[in-house]
Amino acid sequence: QLQASGGGLVQAGGSLRLSCVASGRRTFNSYNMGWFRQSPGTERLFVAGINRSGSSTYYTDSVKGRFTISRDNAKNTMSLQMNTLKPEDTAVYYCAADIPTHSSDYGEIFDRSANSVGSWGQGTQVTVSS
Repeated sequence: QLQASGGGLVQAGGSLRLSCVASGRRTFNSYNMGWFRQSPGTERLFVAGINRSGSSTYYTDSVKGRFTISRDNAKNTMSLQMNTLKPEDTAVYYCAADIPTHSSDYGEIFDRSANSVGSWGQGTQVTVSS
């Protein structure tokens, strides 16, 4: 089970920190995790991902340099620090777990499709005003 929190209303240029706490029978560090977001009338899209150990992170281009994903396996918690927020970041943000990776000639590929996610948390609304 995943419990997300930290959303809210912020002005453009501001910051928010989202958190996701996991509970259940599986060991927290046994699965990759990530954040997706969804605006009204659009599909759920990948924002950021992190591997089991936290040693590798992945971002969609529009948030690189502004968002930072992290995890604390001792506390069963994943976070998304969002800085320099823009109105286009407004969306419902979803915590995701059990995201697969795929081997390729170029290394591990982090699956960014919402259809591949094994478990979802409830969404948390992020609204950025201009």
